[in-house]
Amino acid sequence: MTAKGARICGEMNLTNESYVILIDTKNSTEKYYRDASGWVKVSTRGRKFRATAEQVLNHVLPALAGLKPNVTIRVEHHE
Repeated sequence: MTAKGARICGEMNLTNESYVILIDTKNSTEKYYRDASGWVKVSTRGRKFRATAEQVLNHVLPALAGLKPNVTIRVEHHE
């Protein structure tokens, strides 16, 4: 990484609270984000559930490994 790249990353908020994870299937999207109390899952119907970090990984990792067909992972960064 260049010094310039390190400087840019140093100025950005890269904590877990600055990311939203979206899991898309053919008919739905689930959202995961972190607030002051921990991880939150928002279902396709908009219901909110508390989640542990392990539960989030259990949903994300199979899709990233390609074990779930037609599932897409998107990550959005918000300052």
